[in-house]
This record gives sequence, C-alpha cells and structure tokens, in this order.
Amino acid sequence: MNKADILILNGTILTMDEKNTVIPDGSITISEDTIRFVGSSGNASMDAGKIMDAKGCLILPGLINSHTHAAMTLFRGLADDLPLMDWLNGYIFPVESRMNAEFVRIGTLLACAEMIMSGTTTFCDMYLFEDEVAHVAQEAGMRCLVGEVLYDFPSPNYGPIENGLRYTESLIKKWIDDPLVSIAVEPHSLYTCSPDLLAASNALALDYHIPLIIHVAETLSEIAEVKKRYGKGPIEHLHSLGILGPHLIADHCVYLEERDIERIAEYGVKAVDNPESNMKLASGISPVPEMLAAGMTVGLGTDGCASNNNLDLFGEMDMAAKCHKIKNLDPTVMDALTVLRMATIEGAKVLGIDTVTGSLEVGKKADIIVIDTDKPHLTPMYNPFSHLVYTVSGHDVRHTIINGSVVMENKSLCTLDIIEVMAKAEEEALKVRNWVKK
Repeated sequence: MNKADILILNGTILTMDEKNTVIPDGSITISEDTIRFVGSSGNASMDAGKIMDAKGCLILPGLINSHTHAAMTLFRGLADDLPLMDWLNGYIFPVESRMNAEFVRIGTLLACAEMIMSGTTTFCDMYLFEDEVAHVAQEAGMRCLVGEVLYDFPSPNYGPIENGLRYTESLIKKWIDDPLVSIAVEPHSLYTCSPDLLAASNALALDYHIPLIIHVAETLSEIAEVKKRYGKGPIEHLHSLGILGPHLIADHCVYLEERDIERIAEYGVKAVDNPESNMKLASGISPVPEMLAAGMTVGLGTDGCASNNNLDLFGEMDMAAKCHKIKNLDPTVMDALTVLRMATIEGAKVLGIDTVTGSLEVGKKADIIVIDTDKPHLTPMYNPFSHLVYTVSGHDVRHTIINGSVVMENKSLCTLDIIEVMAKAEEEALKVRNWVKK
C-alpha cells in the first residue's frame, strides 16, 4: 500500500453505510481527497504523512445541512417571535433589498465557520449573490450545493426576473467542474413565483440534470394563498405544471395530506425537514414519519439563522427526533439512527451526492468528523447513535475533514480566520441596525 496522506486511528467508526456498520477501535486512511481504507486499527497501514489519534472519540461522516440560507447569520436574532409572513415582509425582504455581494460574502464566511466547527461538511444554500457563496465555500473548503433564489419581484443581485434564469445558467456553467461546488435551480416558493417562472426553472434544471429546489407547503397561509390563486393545493399545483420528479427537492413540507405524500413519493420527490425553524415560526411539524413510511428520501436542514438561530445540526437532530415523538405521542417514532441517517447518508441522497459523500466507505470522498466523547455530559455511552442525536452538540467536534483536507484540527479552524470573520460580521450588523430603523 502506498503511503497515505492522513491516518485516523483508535476511534469508534460509525460508517453510516447500508448496514450501519460500527467498527470499534477503527481506522481510516485518506489519500488525496479519497477514503482508501476503513476497518480495524490492527489492519491499517501506519505509513501516513499525518496521524490523528481518535482514542475515546466517535468517527463519522460529516453532517449534511440539506437546507439553509447561509448569509442569514447576519440576521441572527434580528426579528424573533414573529409570524412567518410578518417576519418575511416586515423585516427579511426589506433588509435583503439593501444587501450587496460583500454582505453575503461576510455572512457566508460566518456561516461556514460555524458549520465547520459544529461538524457540518456539506450545505445546500438558497439565497442571493450565490456566486459569492460558492467562492466562500471554496475558500473555507466546504462542499455545497447552491442556487440563486428566484422570485417574481426584482432581485438586489440580478435585477428584473428575466435576468434570474440567465444568472443561474451562468453559475451552472462557471462551477460545472468544481470538486466542492455544485449548482441547483432554486425558485423561492409557489406564492412568490408565477407558474411561468416555475416552469422555466424546471426546464433549466432538467436541461442540465441538476436539482430543482423550492419551499413547499411551509405554512397554512401559503396553502390558503396557493388555493386562492390556482384553486388547488401546492402539490396539485406542482403536478399540474409537470414539475414533480426525482430532481425536485421540496423544503419544509409541513402541510401535506395523505394523497400529497402518496403522489410525491410516486414521483420520487425528495424532502427536507427543518424542525427548529418550523417550530420557531409556529409553522407546524412536518409529517416526516409518514413520508419515510411512503418510501421517500428525507434530509435535515437548519434553515437560516434568522429563524433558528444557529447552524448546529446536532441540535437539529435532537429536535427532529423529539418534536415528531410528541406530535405522534409515540416515543419509538424517529429513532436516533433514522435521524442520524437523515443528517448524513439520506441527506446526501436528497442532494444527489450519495456516491460522493454521506458515509465512510472506500472510494468516497473524505468528509469526516471526529467527536470527542471524553466529557462529563457524554459519560457513560451505551449507544453511540443515541448519544449523537440526544447528547452531543456541535461544541463536541474535535476535527473536521472535507474532501481530504483538514479544515479544523483540535477545534482550531485551518481555512478561516475566525476572529477576523466575526469582526467583519459585527461591522455588517451595524448596517442592518440602520436599515431596520429606516
């Protein structure tokens, strides 16, 4: 065996493969960007340029945030405790209209730092100035699927809507061969996008064989608005436009009837649950157990920091498991393993990158996190899966590796200057305060 670049040894490996294989005292070797060995430490070659001792740690795939708005870290706590439409129309949309590329760049830098430090290695972003988001992700060393938000009103980035699809197509062509950045087509929602815009967005996604991502059935007010305009519910509306298919990622999906779930499952639509945002905005609790029972692929997302207020997927997992248990009055619903898979391999399937990441298997890219369990709140540990969902937090991540590169070691960021990033974020926050006053 040739000399490896990185060897991680002596930890408990949770592969998240099809069998959910657990390897006590396991090792992983990485050459360039790829996993070359996963198995017992006794069988691993010790010939590596860098050795990371994970004794007393859990080793697992990096977490996948399947839906967020990264730059909204700069809106964290801006307009809490408001209904969704008041929140959007009274604060978020007006403030977003004042943003520029530099604002998004700094907000995304802050988001990437937070995600790396809390164990997220891949994120799916829907926001403005997404070329900046892609560049920041590349700088931070994060894997991402990003898309410019499209809606019927003018954008502070591309201007009138007729420019939106051209801008998206330019992103697709620009980033087509990048190892970390992928592009999606992302119309905002059914109540902010006309049928023509939705149909054109769908055609573009199909032409380039990339995902189409939309907020779907998030609130009761959305359901009422869509029915008022089109005489049908969101899923029926999408079906009538010919948009349902395995390329569609539907975010939130809080208000789905049984026939809706049957229909989108039949078409292979993927969904993303955002439980903390849904609860904070009092949107509701999505029928994830029913979607899973129908055979759907469901991932987990944090949504943006204006409605969460953090990007810690460990906290999101904990909340996902518990909110569905209380909704169903059943403690067996959404068990820890199911939820952990939503944040790893199932999330990768949602984003269409499960051959690349989401599990620790030979040949996949090395997206790996190491969790330090030598702490009072993590002692004792009987079941590592339940520990990760109910006990671990993002603060327990010791190392983060993405695409074979160490981006955080011993809790220290390697790709970003966190002090500088936070200082710039505070400067941008001064602008937000002035915008809100006006």
